[in-house]
Amino acid sequence: MCEHSLYKQEAGSKGKPLLSLPIWKTGLSKTGRLNTMPRFLILRLDGPMQAWGTHTFEDLRPSNLYPTRSGLLGLLAACLGIERSDHAEQAALAASVEFSVRVDIAVDRPEHNRRIKKPGVKLPDFHTVMDARKVDGKVNKFPVVSRREYLFDAAFTVAVGARPNATVTLEVVADALRRPLYTPTLGRRACPPARPLLDSEIEAADGVLALRTSSAKDALIYSDSVESGQALRLRDVPLHSNKRQFGTRLVYLHRGVLCS
Repeated sequence: MCEHSLYKQEAGSKGKPLLSLPIWKTGLSKTGRLNTMPRFLILRLDGPMQAWGTHTFEDLRPSNLYPTRSGLLGLLAACLGIERSDHAEQAALAASVEFSVRVDIAVDRPEHNRRIKKPGVKLPDFHTVMDARKVDGKVNKFPVVSRREYLFDAAFTVAVGARPNATVTLEVVADALRRPLYTPTLGRRACPPARPLLDSEIEAADGVLALRTSSAKDALIYSDSVESGQALRLRDVPLHSNKRQFGTRLVYLHRGVLCS
């Protein structure tokens, strides 16, 4: 277990996990006062390059146009110091958090005293790969040209909420985001963030409302916890096994009054 304990600990428990509810589910804030709404961690994903992989094979590594659930879980797991081979802790983290993602078309730059546009342009990079897998699982004895997609000049704001009966609390996640054990990246190792990930902590009725601000009231938001009349099915739910396999989920779109 890394220094960021993934569970609330009870005095004298000798490190055994105490499977208790997150603080906001108990109705108490950190100061002991009654809470009426859940808390959310607000993350800013901003960098020169991002890459959020989707269904892929050796010769094509596409990027989704916004962060995937598997990518966001990997980001938090890196900060927490969870090894990829530790399926139990990976699964505990996945069962504890939910995400809503806002696409930011502009971000504040105080040093320029103005907002900078973030168009999110998708461009490919090319690699020559040896010993690539073929469809039948055998190794290809010939070199393969692999095309890998990246998002340039993209920015996203993510609301991280706690699921019922979460064992990995938002307090632990927030501490790990402030002091990550492994270097966090925006999808791939070649994509470092350009600013600290954790922006703020707020209270809101749900993840979509947590991302609604006066400057982004019409922004496009993708949520796996707040339903709307428009839904997408994505295959980006890690199954936590020795093989890299993924399940599907529904993601709901929200934009102003159009998708509410």
